[in-house]
Amino acid sequence: QVQLVESGGGLVQPGGSLRLSCAASGRIFSINAMGWYRQGPGKERELVATITIGGSTNYADSAKGRFTISRDNAKNTVYLQMNSLKTEDTAVYYCNAYIIISSLFHGMDYWGKGTLVTVSS
Repeated sequence: QVQLVESGGGLVQPGGSLRLSCAASGRIFSINAMGWYRQGPGKERELVATITIGGSTNYADSAKGRFTISRDNAKNTVYLQMNSLKTEDTAVYYCNAYIIISSLFHGMDYWGKGTLVTVSS
């Protein structure tokens, strides 16, 4: 079984910072792309940022210049450093990873259960 477990969410004031972490565990042969998505109140889930196994990154326009995604391949962990947070960043943040469990099988997407980020004064 493969698990993705997020941590680092919480309550922060506007302008503040948070760092989210997501660790993958279980039967893992390799992990391709990893990423963060979020779902705000009354909104659909949306992309925040992704990172390939080689370190290439992609950001939503709302995240550019404020958020930084990174990963530690040795630890099967992806991070999201969020700076200059705004009230509209309030959402449940979900970790995503495309994981291959064996060289004999194709990979598939896995999701964490989410961590709540609340930006409020």
